[in-house]
Amino acid sequence: MNDHADDTAPGRRARGLEIMRRVNGGAGAGDGSGDFFAMTVEHLFAEVWSRDGLSLRDRRLLLLGLLVGGSMQDEVAVQLDAALRTGELTPDELREVVVFLTHYAGWPRGSRLNAQVEELLSRFMKD
Repeated sequence: MNDHADDTAPGRRARGLEIMRRVNGGAGAGDGSGDFFAMTVEHLFAEVWSRDGLSLRDRRLLLLGLLVGGSMQDEVAVQLDAALRTGELTPDELREVVVFLTHYAGWPRGSRLNAQVEELLSRFMKD
């Protein structure tokens, strides 16, 4: 477990919001309200995503595999976009993820993932 200097509730929230911004590539990381948002920020991001042992890139790759396997297309799109915008994965690496996951998640899921990656890269290359 990480040894965080500021482990107060406000410190965890600030740390969680910062990691949430990095994980989401700066998108959709506003400071929300309610218990669910607080648990997401203060536990998932401030504690789980910030643990030692795996990089954010490693965690993103694991998450992508899980999301593709679970056919969670909307969240796959968010994670692909964030991985590209943060520089964690290059276009060639994203295409390699498609090839690899297709063989484990199945051809229909891999085909959908390929379409998502190519659409994202097409938009990204225009910018």
